[in-house]
Amino acid sequence: MKLCSWLLFASLSLPALAQQTQNPVQRAQQRTLTVATIPQPGELLSLRQAIDLAIEKNYQIHINRSQEEIARNNFAKGNAGYLPSLLFNGNSSGGLQTFRQTFIGGTPAPREGNNIFNRSSNLGLTLNYTIYNGFARRTLYAQLEQLFKISTVNTRANVEATIANVATSYYDVVRQLQRLIAFAQALDISRERLELARSNYEVGTRSKVDFLSAQVDYNTDSAALLSQEQALRNAKIILNTLLIREPQMEFAVRDTIIARSNLEIDPLQQSLMQNNPQLAAAVLNRSFVSLNEQIASAQQLPLVTAQTGYNYQLQDNQGGFGVATGRTRALTYNIVASIPIFNGYNLKRQIQNAKVSTIIAQDQENAQRLQLQSAMSQTYQNYQNSLKLLNLEVQNNQLANQNVDIAYDRYRIGNSTFVEFRDVQRNAINAQTRLIEAEYTAKAAEIELLRLSSTISQELGL
Repeated sequence: MKLCSWLLFASLSLPALAQQTQNPVQRAQQRTLTVATIPQPGELLSLRQAIDLAIEKNYQIHINRSQEEIARNNFAKGNAGYLPSLLFNGNSSGGLQTFRQTFIGGTPAPREGNNIFNRSSNLGLTLNYTIYNGFARRTLYAQLEQLFKISTVNTRANVEATIANVATSYYDVVRQLQRLIAFAQALDISRERLELARSNYEVGTRSKVDFLSAQVDYNTDSAALLSQEQALRNAKIILNTLLIREPQMEFAVRDTIIARSNLEIDPLQQSLMQNNPQLAAAVLNRSFVSLNEQIASAQQLPLVTAQTGYNYQLQDNQGGFGVATGRTRALTYNIVASIPIFNGYNLKRQIQNAKVSTIIAQDQENAQRLQLQSAMSQTYQNYQNSLKLLNLEVQNNQLANQNVDIAYDRYRIGNSTFVEFRDVQRNAINAQTRLIEAEYTAKAAEIELLRLSSTISQELGL
């Protein structure tokens, strides 16, 4: 029974003893909140929820999808001239006439009429069809298909760009929140130092300079914390704007920044060449422009059109002379063939300009490909360097935190000055903020690589 009582006493006393053996810096570090525990106003917003909101509400995506719908509607055989046109014509005219007629020689006898009604009506259907136009309509139909595909890849490009922007902005909010936590921890340490300097000054073991310097450093860290709070608010405003909602709307985040370390350049480059929507749009645009040459050349060939129609005419003449009533029905047709011979070299100029436009589109495609490959290579180099820096900053942060503990103990017992301790503390803050920046930079490079390779939707699980 005594043994049990002793064990219970020991178990209750150990935490208190451990608390007493901790220096104020360690206690300040333990008090510091994390991203998962810091109180945040507003509802929790995950990255997936943010991306879904942006895709649903983004105005540019709405515009792209509307343009895609227009291009889909235009991609029709009737719009390319494959189908005939049918036209109905109808008119009816009439009037009331009053007349008096006399004839030379007195014969026949004079004639006159009052309020004589005359009417003439025509009804007709006309069918027009292009039999042959040098295969221009086939080329035009192919162009309409290219325009539809271009609008589709433009929509996909904007969706992927929106996902990348939202993801980068979301992790920026996390970054600013982590920096806020780091500055809050620095302020706690400065508060502990200020209390120690005040106590030492009051008992006469430290000069007033130490106390005043501790007060200045505490105020400096307080100002830095206020500035970081504003930076966090600004980051949230930017993200809210991307999500098309009230800029001042509050929300909470719980995600941490974890950059992948297994991305390889070869699969990314291959995916870029096969799937990047910007490159796909350049390829489709080159194909579209090259078809203009075929359309211009088609004007050198004969044009054959056919027209057929049905007409019905009604005549009602109550004037008393000429045709009194009449009904006419007629079925007509007309086939026209025209062959261009000379039009002032305009057709030749159009063909030459179409060829030059094709060369321009090819150069634009090659430039777009080279630009994307260059962006991929640069971003991948930044990604690798960021990972290396991240590993170094992890070690530096651990060492800097240990150094703060040692420096505080030295300062507390009088083996170092407040200037030395402040330098160590500043180095610790800088090491922690560099670690946060390295994490964010690596994550931003990762997101850009996924966007360039057009794998961002799959990688983020969308």
